[in-house]
Amino acid sequence: MTNRSKMKVYQEVLNKIRHFIEDNELKDGDRLPSERELSEQLNAGRSSIREALRAIELLGLIETRHGEGTFLRTYRPYHSVELLSTFVLREVETKQELLEVKFLLEKICLEKLNDGSCDVGDISDFFNEKSACNLHTQLFLHLFSKIENHLLLKIWHLVAGFTETIDQPRVDDSQYHQFYQLIKEGQFNDAANLHASIYQSSLINTS
Repeated sequence: MTNRSKMKVYQEVLNKIRHFIEDNELKDGDRLPSERELSEQLNAGRSSIREALRAIELLGLIETRHGEGTFLRTYRPYHSVELLSTFVLREVETKQELLEVKFLLEKICLEKLNDGSCDVGDISDFFNEKSACNLHTQLFLHLFSKIENHLLLKIWHLVAGFTETIDQPRVDDSQYHQFYQLIKEGQFNDAANLHASIYQSSLINTS
């Protein structure tokens, strides 16, 4: 069997497992059938099932508990980020592009908040974070959840995870506290302008 044929079979098995999970409406914590049962139900070889499950586990989508079986788990991007970042984030240009993507996603979030359709809620507790970097991550995690676009949140969360693996540019705490205050007061347009200024400073620090 050629490499192309093997990849096609592998992809087909992954798709079958995905459809099985969707069709059976399995959720976080639900148990998957055994390799033998999946092989019979999906009409696929056990070795192909095993390889596909290993790949899915590597991404942090399932976990195997000794003596219990294989269970679905909530996707946490940091499981795959640590593995991929070693190969993906090798060039300075790539790191700068990553920061740009993160900035653009956050800009979209602030624009959606600025149109007045979302209630940010109480963010007072975020100011207790010791570092601006931690404050930024936790604050935007909260803000993205408020715009109710779950795909956008997942994409940002993945990109934010990659940025955790690179040398972080130093953030001016006073500038970031000002950004926090603008968010707290609902001045999203001013916050977006300051957010852009912080981003430009980060590019200078990583160049």
